[in-house]
Amino acid sequence: MDTSIESTAKIKTRQDFVIFLDQLLTDLKTNKSHWENRDLESFLEALSRYTEDIDGFYLNTKQNVDADEASWKVLADIFMGARIYE
Repeated sequence: MDTSIESTAKIKTRQDFVIFLDQLLTDLKTNKSHWENRDLESFLEALSRYTEDIDGFYLNTKQNVDADEASWKVLADIFMGARIYE
């Protein structure tokens, strides 16, 4: 799975997000050691915390994204971040 910042830029539709989630699941199954949050409880906790902090991610990566405006890309970025967020 491409985990680069640009990897979620192409996610525009619900179907794109479904494909992304399928790829995320495959990545968990094949690269579990690269995930900080491997169980549901820790993943959901990280998902909540990363959602609160996503503005910082966009500022640090110089992306002009309004995290308060829901989009499939923002959701994908949150899920990507929750994999490794501590």
